[in-house]
Amino acid sequence: MAAITNDDQVLVLDGVAKQYGGLAALAPTSFSVQRGEFLTLLGPSGSGKSTLLKLIAGFESPSSGGIWLRSRDISGLSPAQRQLGMVFQSYSLFPHLTVAKNIEYGLKRRKWPSHRRRARVAEILAIVKLEHRAQAVPAELSGGQQQRVAVGRALACDPDVLLMDEPLGALDRTLRLEMESEIKRIHGELGTTFIYVTHDQQEAMHLSTRIAIMNNSQVVALGRPDDLFRNPPNAFTAEFFSDATTVPAEIDSEKRFRLENDTQDWEAPVGMSPGRYIFGIRPRVARLGIIEGAPSLRGRVRSSMLFGDEVRLLIDSDTVKGLRVIIPTRANGFSPGERVDVSIPWEDAILLPRQT
Repeated sequence: MAAITNDDQVLVLDGVAKQYGGLAALAPTSFSVQRGEFLTLLGPSGSGKSTLLKLIAGFESPSSGGIWLRSRDISGLSPAQRQLGMVFQSYSLFPHLTVAKNIEYGLKRRKWPSHRRRARVAEILAIVKLEHRAQAVPAELSGGQQQRVAVGRALACDPDVLLMDEPLGALDRTLRLEMESEIKRIHGELGTTFIYVTHDQQEAMHLSTRIAIMNNSQVVALGRPDDLFRNPPNAFTAEFFSDATTVPAEIDSEKRFRLENDTQDWEAPVGMSPGRYIFGIRPRVARLGIIEGAPSLRGRVRSSMLFGDEVRLLIDSDTVKGLRVIIPTRANGFSPGERVDVSIPWEDAILLPRQT
């Protein structure tokens, strides 16, 4: 098979699929990863993201399709034969080795000469900011420091791509945010291509240059975080990534827009054709009160929850149950059962054709 990568593409997946018996663990998947990119595989549990990462890493073999790394077909190669680094959620550090020795381990396996190993370990310790802990063993480190050692060890051999499988899953929220910043800093300094797996939407948003959103064992959306958030291509992406409440709607032949089970109608946006749609409402763009010309609904507050400087309301109406609306804390004052109007400005709404 001829090479199908170009100079800008570090990794190419060409129709890669995985089946276990009659079960499709990954539908045929094709995309490329650019040099220096930070690509995140994002999806709920069971969506296929870890299966895809294992296929790239070589821990699983594809049932069909090909995987290309720098113009080389690696589909049938073992993990050790691929120029890839791997960081696991469990860190997998050697408990009896110091930080420096953990980082050096892969270099010794690859038979780097001692002077090159020493120079590379010093370089990596500086990158992960652990020079002062070079002689400590893992048990003497915090969770965040151990994760930095794991990242440093994976980067030491200068991999073409660094794979990270939910590396922050074992950390508390404060430490996760700190490590997000560290991972983003390291990526920016080195320019190494990262492929990162997570189920955390905010983590993916903060870190990625592009995100592949997965559901039901396939990639359902691929793009820049801001584009996917503001202009999701399908209802799943709107709900899972944009945190939108979705409502069936239609535009009639008179270009009037109506939510399902609602008697009100409004003039549809310019350029929208008659048909059936999905109307998406993101929590932070919904507005309490009536806005002239904007779709609105009336409901009752089911619950009001305080989260620091914001309040999260759940609102039930005849049109939609469990509508999420986020307002500033200073606007709090709503009690369960209280009636409210909610408007969604057209410029902030999501409007997608509804599949038959």
